[in-house]
Amino acid sequence: MQPTEAADLANRIRAAVRTAVVGRDVAVEQILIGLMADGHLLIEDLPGLGKTLMAKSFAAALGLQFQRVQFTADLLPHDITGGEVLDPKSGSFAFRQGPIFTNVLLADEINRAPPKVQSALLEAMQEYQVTSERSTYPLPRPFLVLATENPIELEGTYALPEAQVDRFLMRLRVGYPTAEEESTILQRRRARMTEQVAVPAVTTGTAFLELQSAVESIEVEASVAQYLLDVVRATRADPRAEVGASPRGSLALQKLVRARALLEGRDFVLPDDVKALALPALAHRVVVKPEPWIRGVRGEDVVRNALEKVAVPKAA
Repeated sequence: MQPTEAADLANRIRAAVRTAVVGRDVAVEQILIGLMADGHLLIEDLPGLGKTLMAKSFAAALGLQFQRVQFTADLLPHDITGGEVLDPKSGSFAFRQGPIFTNVLLADEINRAPPKVQSALLEAMQEYQVTSERSTYPLPRPFLVLATENPIELEGTYALPEAQVDRFLMRLRVGYPTAEEESTILQRRRARMTEQVAVPAVTTGTAFLELQSAVESIEVEASVAQYLLDVVRATRADPRAEVGASPRGSLALQKLVRARALLEGRDFVLPDDVKALALPALAHRVVVKPEPWIRGVRGEDVVRNALEKVAVPKAA
């Protein structure tokens, strides 16, 4: 798939999602870029801001199968992965697939699940497979996880381990709509006369896999690659950071900037792509030392500081 053809398809996907999602242009673009880069996304924001609607809209526009799991404290691993059940006819055990066997999985309020469930999801995210008893079952491709976290309600939650947070390609926030956008949301709801929003399918799973493959053809010029690397390494040199972004963060940022270039119809990456995606790609991988954290310093501040300090390469 050529960059122009891929960009046209990606923009048609974005336009289809916008028939259901009002505003939130940055969040919609970031989710699309993350999906094109074949990554799992962590959406951390308040309830009622349209996270579920976005996930369902993207799945519909991509023509993919969608499942939602509401994570709770009493959830067990086999509730999402499936497990061995006795077949009364044959008298033998057979594997029954859980909701994780889908293309787009919405893991709603993932931090409410106990560590065992989070570990089961981690294997699926990293290895694209599920292990049950002595057998391993591959997941369908594409397989994409959109997980949500509520940052204000912490009672009865289990904080995600740093190792699992690092498996998410991006962490992003949706944010409140503007007054004009919220007015449009209300107007559309009155005109629709139903809660359901129909999003047209503009592609298929096979075509979307080709779109993801096209990301690999995007060129990263040496000076831009060095700039990306310098930004990542600067997060490790920040005295406020206990742990900076890992090499997995470098790889994640490289995947994302190539996907952004493709979305814009380019076959090469610009420094602006790095600037646009460094925060959602790296901030959740940075662990701030206790004293700065108490003063309000977060991973985002460390990444912003890195972007300010590292010199941007000049155009050739």
